[in-house]
Amino acid sequence: MSYEADEDEHFDVGVGSFPKDFGYGPFDQEGDGPPVSIGGEQKPRILLMGLRRSGKSSIQKVVFHKMSPNETLFLESTNKIIKDDISNSSFVQFQIWDFPGQIDFFDSAFDSDMIFGGCGAVIFVIDAQDEYAEALNKLHLTVTKAFKVKQSIKFEVFIHKVDGLSDDYKMETQREIHQRANENLGDSGYDQIHLSFHLTSIYDHSIFEAFSKVVQKLIPQLPTLENLLNIFISNSAIEKAFLFDVVSKIYIATDSSPVDMQSYELCCDMIDVVIDVSCIYGLRDDNEVAFDHQSSSLIKLNNGTILYLREVTKVLALVCILREDNFDRQGVIDYNFLCFREAMQQVF
Repeated sequence: MSYEADEDEHFDVGVGSFPKDFGYGPFDQEGDGPPVSIGGEQKPRILLMGLRRSGKSSIQKVVFHKMSPNETLFLESTNKIIKDDISNSSFVQFQIWDFPGQIDFFDSAFDSDMIFGGCGAVIFVIDAQDEYAEALNKLHLTVTKAFKVKQSIKFEVFIHKVDGLSDDYKMETQREIHQRANENLGDSGYDQIHLSFHLTSIYDHSIFEAFSKVVQKLIPQLPTLENLLNIFISNSAIEKAFLFDVVSKIYIATDSSPVDMQSYELCCDMIDVVIDVSCIYGLRDDNEVAFDHQSSSLIKLNNGTILYLREVTKVLALVCILREDNFDRQGVIDYNFLCFREAMQQVF
């Protein structure tokens, strides 16, 4: 399945569970043209880079276009820059540029200033199941080239396709890539460049969590959001709260307590359930989106934990995790939630 083949039919409709209005904007299939601007300012760009067949396009399709991981096996190799415009809410607006693996930084046609000038983050994907000596060399070249153009770029390394590896081998691979990448930078005099490393796979939620952390670094209001969530959970006896983008299931913000992967997966599954049920039973005659200001959900687990979801905006949901004993104060939680939602509207 190539990008060109489904240009006219794949992205103007909803994918999977999502109705028509739940999609992001369509792909820009062309590799040139001016960057999209918002309010007179260029949107921040996230560049997906790496060697051929490392999994860049699969990541983009799974996270932002709801493609099944198994379907990505049939994607053709990218041979030109593909731009994907993500504009789903007022403060989550960026572009993802998927670069072909064979790109040559020394080609006269490669305009480093244009490519990296408006870039917010570079995601370099390394196939953990392949020899990564060449990938590390390309990573070094990419990072140093980008740093010369714009020093504020966030550099993220996705150690990808770790689903087939044992836990011990995953950690050993991450340690070795981390060590060698930083040694290469140190030897070249680029000690000031900071690389963030993530173990990822499209077959579990790790890719969504990794992308969540990348996107959060591009949101200038993140400290304010975290502070609002901290105030909300401390006054509501809630253990953990996530502010989710319901389309991609990446979390825009969470409170300051550590993120437990299992809790994050539960919240993602809950969003799927809510959207699926809403699309079946919640559509009105005018075919408006089923996820609206009245959307909420309560799931009780057999271990005494409660998952509580409330709609914040048409594209954002707050998912809370709390003990069943603390839910007898639901009125307080609901009032605090309304205060949180009002505060968010004032911030944005």
